[in-house]
Amino acid sequence: MRTLLTLLNREIRSFFYQPIAYVVMFFLLMVAGFNFYLGVLLLNGQPAEVTIVELSFNMVPFWIVFILTFPLITMRVFSEEYRQGTIETLTTAPVTDWQVVLSKYLGALLFYIVLWAPTFIHFAIFQWITEKTAANAVGAYGGTYLLLLLMGMFFTALGCFASSLVREQINAAIISACIIFVWFFLPFLPEIMRITRPDVLEFFRYFSAAEHMREFGKGMIDSRQIVWYLSATGLLLVLTFHSFQARKWKA
Repeated sequence: MRTLLTLLNREIRSFFYQPIAYVVMFFLLMVAGFNFYLGVLLLNGQPAEVTIVELSFNMVPFWIVFILTFPLITMRVFSEEYRQGTIETLTTAPVTDWQVVLSKYLGALLFYIVLWAPTFIHFAIFQWITEKTAANAVGAYGGTYLLLLLMGMFFTALGCFASSLVREQINAAIISACIIFVWFFLPFLPEIMRITRPDVLEFFRYFSAAEHMREFGKGMIDSRQIVWYLSATGLLLVLTFHSFQARKWKA
């Protein structure tokens, strides 16, 4: 455990030593603040069936920034080690491959959590000002941030896997961005192909991140989605482990 914590500390420090980390944080918080402000404007002075949480996390700018965040924060976790040749030093140290993989994954995930943590201040202020508003339901906040964590775990693992495949950061970013974009727009495929079969629509809806956000944003926490994200994250970490081992022995 001490070795894992030492490696994790190294990874977290490396994130905050990179200028790209602050660029990502700036744009993410700027878009999150704009979405919140726009949501308040839409709700101000008129009845609505949606909450400020649903509006803030279901707008197009949110999804664009959300999708692009993962390639930017994960593109260097393994690729940089391969490019600089430090992977040999790391693999000859008294650490296991799983410790390396988990430390890099957890470092990226913790940085992702740090990115989103300040956005909770928006809703804390909103709740303080409007104490008796339906938007202040604990389920809406808890469900939304729980889903942000689950999706963050999944997409961070996906980005780490992409980074473990190539030497160049830009290639890792392109691979993970393309996969995430395809994954995000995959649920819209039946509509594009004009498929109306209920079972097919339900199958694709099961993997829809936007649909999950709408449900969790209303406080409807579905355990099936929790199992899905956790199991998919575990599978991607196993694939990353095997990819890292293959690259290590090849090097």
